[in-house]
Amino acid sequence: MTSKHALCLIFLVWISCTKTSTQDTIPLRISDKINALQNEAIRNPPAKLYRSTDQNQTVYFFPSFCCDVFSELYDRNYNLICHPNGGINGMGDGKYKDFFKTRQNEKLI
Repeated sequence: MTSKHALCLIFLVWISCTKTSTQDTIPLRISDKINALQNEAIRNPPAKLYRSTDQNQTVYFFPSFCCDVFSELYDRNYNLICHPNGGINGMGDGKYKDFFKTRQNEKLI
């Protein structure tokens, strides 16, 4: 292998290790919410965040931590989309009943 090829190989490895997909980047306001949750007392069950794709957009789902508390579903810009479940009846706010059926590529963050 020539030094030119070795240099190209090193460059390609460096690029692949440092490049971050926009899909993996957590928006600042979502990150702020994560930090706020980390500064709270430990919940039982623990606080969680799921990123998924729904209706061709990336969404962030914070499950409720208690049966009567609403869960929260946000878009990338930290706009609250709805409360898919939780609340007194456990069925959320009713604004988006199909979220759990239509979400894809769910990942625990």
